[in-house]
Amino acid sequence: MKDHQIKLSKEHPQLDLKHVARTIVRKGLRPVPPKTSLALRVDADVVEWFKAQGPGYQTRMNAVLRAFKDAST
Repeated sequence: MKDHQIKLSKEHPQLDLKHVARTIVRKGLRPVPPKTSLALRVDADVVEWFKAQGPGYQTRMNAVLRAFKDAST
Protein backbone atom coordinates (compact mmCIF):
# COMPACT_ATOMS: atom_id res chain seq x y z
CA MET A 1 0.00 0.00 0.00
CA LYS A 2 1.33 3.46 -0.85
CA ASP A 3 1.24 6.40 1.56
CA HIS A 4 -1.35 8.30 -0.49
CA GLN A 5 -3.70 5.29 -0.28
CA ILE A 6 -3.75 5.36 3.52
CA LYS A 7 -6.80 7.14 4.91
CA LEU A 8 -6.30 8.57 8.39
CA SER A 9 -9.29 9.01 10.66
CA LYS A 10 -10.07 9.54 14.34
CA GLU A 11 -10.40 5.76 14.66
CA HIS A 12 -7.17 5.12 12.69
CA PRO A 13 -4.80 8.04 13.35
CA GLN A 14 -1.24 8.37 12.13
CA LEU A 15 1.14 6.13 14.06
CA ASP A 16 3.36 7.91 16.57
CA LEU A 17 6.44 6.95 18.58
CA LYS A 18 4.51 6.56 21.85
CA HIS A 19 2.15 4.05 20.23
CA VAL A 20 5.05 2.05 18.79
CA ALA A 21 6.87 1.92 22.14
CA ARG A 22 3.72 0.80 23.97
CA THR A 23 3.12 -1.91 21.38
CA ILE A 24 6.68 -3.20 21.70
CA VAL A 25 6.44 -3.24 25.49
CA ARG A 26 2.90 -4.55 25.93
CA LYS A 27 2.40 -6.83 22.94
CA GLY A 28 5.83 -8.28 22.31
CA LEU A 29 5.88 -11.77 20.88
CA ARG A 30 8.17 -13.13 23.59
CA PRO A 31 7.43 -13.25 27.31
CA VAL A 32 9.19 -10.47 29.17
CA PRO A 33 12.22 -11.88 31.01
CA PRO A 34 12.76 -10.97 34.66
CA LYS A 35 14.42 -7.59 35.11
CA THR A 36 17.65 -6.81 36.91
CA SER A 37 18.02 -3.74 39.07
CA LEU A 38 21.15 -1.67 38.44
CA ALA A 39 22.62 1.79 38.86
CA LEU A 40 23.10 3.48 35.50
CA ARG A 41 24.46 6.92 34.65
CA VAL A 42 22.40 8.58 31.92
CA ASP A 43 22.64 12.15 30.65
CA ALA A 44 20.11 14.36 32.46
CA ASP A 45 18.54 15.66 29.25
CA VAL A 46 17.89 12.10 28.05
CA VAL A 47 16.19 11.12 31.31
CA GLU A 48 14.13 14.33 31.31
CA TRP A 49 12.98 13.66 27.73
CA PHE A 50 11.79 10.16 28.64
CA LYS A 51 10.09 11.45 31.81
CA ALA A 52 8.35 14.19 29.81
CA GLN A 53 6.66 11.47 27.72
CA GLY A 54 4.63 10.46 30.79
CA PRO A 55 4.46 7.54 33.21
CA GLY A 56 6.36 4.41 32.30
CA TYR A 57 9.55 6.15 31.20
CA GLN A 58 11.81 3.36 32.55
CA THR A 59 9.82 0.78 30.60
CA ARG A 60 10.18 2.88 27.44
CA MET A 61 13.92 3.25 28.03
CA ASN A 62 14.16 -0.52 28.36
CA ALA A 63 12.18 -0.98 25.13
CA VAL A 64 14.57 1.34 23.25
CA LEU A 65 17.59 -0.54 24.60
CA ARG A 66 16.02 -3.89 23.69
CA ALA A 67 15.23 -2.69 20.15
CA PHE A 68 18.85 -1.57 19.75
CA LYS A 69 20.09 -4.94 21.05
CA ASP A 70 17.77 -6.87 18.74
CA ALA A 71 18.78 -4.75 15.74
CA SER A 72 22.46 -5.33 16.51
CA THR A 73 22.29 -9.12 16.43
